[in-house]
Amino acid sequence: QVQVVESGGGLVQAGGSLRLSCTVSGLTFDDLRWGWFRQAPGKEREGISCISRGGSSTLYADSVKGRFSISRDNAKNTLFLQMNSLKPEDTAMYYCAARNYYNSYDCFVASSYNYWGQGTQVTVSS
Repeated sequence: QVQVVESGGGLVQAGGSLRLSCTVSGLTFDDLRWGWFRQAPGKEREGISCISRGGSSTLYADSVKGRFSISRDNAKNTLFLQMNSLKPEDTAMYYCAARNYYNSYDCFVASSYNYWGQGTQVTVSS
C-alpha cells in the first residue's frame, strides 16, 4: 500500500521560514518525480514547484520563485520544500505529489501526479 506523508507545517510570522518534508512508502523513491502544491480556502489547488528524479531539474511558480526551494535526498527517501520570506498569502494547505509515469507532463498540473499526501497546514501571520 502506498502512503505519502507530509510534515513540517505550522504557524509562522511573515518573513519567517519553514521547511516541509515528504516521505513515501510502498514505492521506490528514486523512480518518482515530485511536485509541491498548495490550496488556500476558496481557491484552486496551485502547483508551486517540481523536481526531476535525480534532482538536477527544478521548476517554480512565479508566486514562490526566489523564496522557495525544492530538493530531494534520495538516500533518505525524502522530499523537501524550504520556504523563506513567507507572506500571509502563502497561507494554505501544502501537498506533495508523486508520479511514476515516464512520459512528458506539465509538472504544475495536479492531474499529472498519481500519488498524493494528506497535506500539511502552513499559516503565515502578518
